[in-house]
Formats: sequence, structure tokens, C-alpha cells
Amino acid sequence: MPFVLALDQGTTSSRAIAFDRRGRPRATAQEEFTQHYPRPGWVEHDPRDLWSTIRRCAGRVAGKVGPGNIAAIGLTNQRETTLLWDRRTGRPIYRAIVWQDRRTADICAGLKRRGLEPLFRRKTGLLLDPYFSGTKLAWLFDHVPGARRRAEHGELAFGTVDTWLLWQLTGGGVHATDASNASRTLLLNLRSGDWDDELLKILRIPREVLPVVRDSSGVFGEVTSVPALRGVPIAGIAGDQQAALFGQACFRAGMAKNTYGTGCFLLLHTGDKPVASKNNLLTTIAWRIDGHTEYALEGSVFIGGAVVQWLRDGLGLIKKSVDIERLAARVPDNGGVYLVPAFTGLGAPHWDASARGLITGLTRGSNAGHLARAALESIAYQSADLLRAMEADAGRRLRELRVDGGAVGNNALMQFQSDLLRVPVVRPRTTETTAFGAAYLAGLAVGFWKSRAEIATLWSADRTFRPKTQAVAMRRLQTEWHRAVARAKSSAVES
Repeated sequence: MPFVLALDQGTTSSRAIAFDRRGRPRATAQEEFTQHYPRPGWVEHDPRDLWSTIRRCAGRVAGKVGPGNIAAIGLTNQRETTLLWDRRTGRPIYRAIVWQDRRTADICAGLKRRGLEPLFRRKTGLLLDPYFSGTKLAWLFDHVPGARRRAEHGELAFGTVDTWLLWQLTGGGVHATDASNASRTLLLNLRSGDWDDELLKILRIPREVLPVVRDSSGVFGEVTSVPALRGVPIAGIAGDQQAALFGQACFRAGMAKNTYGTGCFLLLHTGDKPVASKNNLLTTIAWRIDGHTEYALEGSVFIGGAVVQWLRDGLGLIKKSVDIERLAARVPDNGGVYLVPAFTGLGAPHWDASARGLITGLTRGSNAGHLARAALESIAYQSADLLRAMEADAGRRLRELRVDGGAVGNNALMQFQSDLLRVPVVRPRTTETTAFGAAYLAGLAVGFWKSRAEIATLWSADRTFRPKTQAVAMRRLQTEWHRAVARAKSSAVES
């Protein structure tokens, strides 16, 4: 069987990609799904959309390569998004609360006032922020009538998106997650690798609702609900950013990657021991294989490529996302315009849930090109802030940054990123590294690929961007960016 199928369920779309033994994508399908914004700061998905789009994409790719030619399936997913469903019927009892959602800011603030953040930080490696699943699940129990009682009686199942898809693929036969996704819930003890009873008690979450935590590479179950894939083992699961780290072959401590998707996520492999951050980064599980856990430091930008979608859908400045590069190229520089896309607050290293988006430096001479350029540059500025914090935690300068995600095809953005960081930015030949990583994890479990060393030989660079603009000029731009960020944070306080 010459292919491994990766199912990549992202924030705005679902994809299925079949990879051959040389790691080449040979067939693909993709569908977008509806975003729901019921209130300011709230973001939801219909769980049925997540499943139906993945099912259709998987079926189309299986049809292209031949159903009998798929050795295994790997799952990767938008992390932290929280779902709760009926075990008997499989029906969700509420929409999925998306990772971008900020409705639990008050819950997090209350826990901080009780002095509990150091406890959560020590046990989970995470900060108390609405980003993570734990407070979202607590909110569901507080706001859906009867949910907590039903959960205590074993009638409900909680999961992040990987768990929901695994449940659906196996016809409700498997309720499990992998260690990388579990480490993003605020509920997992990093050192024991299991759910933490003390944290569950604080958040009033019944243990009965939680999935089993398993290795990231290993057979979880077999497909029963997609005819073209019936009997194929689901053999790998990882959260999207950990999957991308694996897909970039960052197998050694000190290697780092940045994913430019809806958000931006910078991960640094730190080895087999968790490293506590002193600069507001997250300590997370990279993956667990054969019972052995490896860790990473992570910085998260909430709004990365999503700022381009906002220019497209919210302002109508472009018709397609790819049009932004041409629009930005109409001007030689940003004209003093800075856009801070704090639409859902600011992630690392600020962790300011109250910050809001801001455009500064506008004059009568400002035009759509300046705004497009400011939007693109905001992605690079935010990533640069993450890297500086990560270097401080690691106590070393990074030698290179491997990049992936939809925005890395934008050469101007990648060059600007290298100029800011003062290190080479390396774009791989295969940029679908999130799906790549999920496929690798699944393929390792069934012997499709024999080792990580073999996988590392499949990774190759497409283009390396090196710093061109003088460092003093870039420092000047970053100073203005930091002033704009300070205004975005202070404006929320003043209001």
C-alpha cells in the first residue's frame, strides 16, 4: 500500500492529503467551512461541519489513489477548540468553542485573583488564558443546563477536534486523544502525562468526561464510518503545531519552526525534559512515542494569516488572499502605517486578552497598499517578538528558522521576516508540513517509514531567505511596532 493519508482539520478548512513513500503529496482535497461569531470575542464552529468536510475530503482523496492503497491515517487538528457531545447519539450538545474564543476571560481572571496561576503553570506549562480548553469546558458545564450532571453519569464525552474526529471515524468506538493535544487543555500534568485531579476539581470538571491519553504514534483504531476507508488504521495523532514540528524534522533539541497559518506558532524542541519559560512562553508536549515524551517551548500569535482574511472579507480590499502581495508591492514601504491585529487579544509574549486591534500612522497619503503592507508586516513583527523571547529562554541564538503554512509562499513576507530576525529563514520543498507530520507519525506506527532518520532524509529546502536590509533600519521599524503594540494594549485599559 503506497500511501499514508493525512487528515488536517484546521481553523477555516479541512484537508486530506495522500503522501507517498518519498514524502510527496500525490492527491489532495480541501473544503472551507462556516465561522460563527455570535457575540464580540466569541468564535464557534458547528461540529457537524468539521466532520462532514473531513469525511468528504477523505473520500475524494481515497477515490483518487484507490481505497486499497492507503496503509494508515494520521490526524492533525486545530488545537484547544472544545467540543462536548452525547455518548449514545454522538450529537454535540453545543457548538465547538474555537481556540480564538475569548468568552472565558472572566473565568481566567477569577482564577488569577485566587492566586492559582502558578499552580496551573507549574503543572501544565500553560498560562491562565481563554485560549486553552479547560476554561472553555468549564464554561460549557456552567451554561448548558444539566451538562455537569450528565457528564458525572458518563453520558457526555469531551474532546478537542482530534478526539471528535477519531470518535466519528471509528463510529463512536474510540474516545481518546494524544499527549500533544492533551497538553493544551490546562488539565494534563506534564510530568505524569495524565489528567490532574487537583486541576479538575478547581475547574469542576468530572473526570468521566475525559478521553484516554495515548502516544502520538500508534494505532488508535480502525475506520468504520467512511466506506472507502473501512478497516484502515488511524495510527497517528498530533496537534497541528506539534505535527508541523515533526514534519519539519525538528527532532533535536535547539531546532525550531514557525507556522504561518490563521495564527502563527513558533516551537522550539527542548528535549526530554520540560523547560519552564521566564518570558511568557508555553511549555508543551511535542509528542509521545513508545511511551517516551519530548517537549517544546511555544509562542502563539492569535492573528497571523487571519489578518489577510480580514482585509479580504471585512474590508473588501482584495478578492483573494494571494492578491495581498501584489497590493503591498504598490508601495515601497509601509509609509509609517502599523496594524496591530489584536482582534482577539494578544498572545505570547504579551498574553493580554483585553488588547484590541489598532491601525496607527495614517495620513492623507496613506492608501490600500500601505494597509496591505502593514498587515503583512504585522505577521513578521509578532513572530520576531516570539523568537526574541524564545532565545532568551533557551539561552542561545537560533541558527535558522524553518517555516511552513499558507503564507510562506509570499516571498516578500519571508524576506522581511529574515531581515527582522537576522537569521536564515528556510522554506521547505513541501510546505504542507502539518499534514506531513501527521502522516509521518502514522507511517512510523505501521512500518511505512522505518525511523526518524529515514524521515529526516525526506526533508529538503526549497529556498533560504537571508537578511538583506541593514540591522539599524530594522531596529527602527521594530521600535515603532512596539509603540503601536503598547497603544493597542493601553487603549483597552482606557476604554
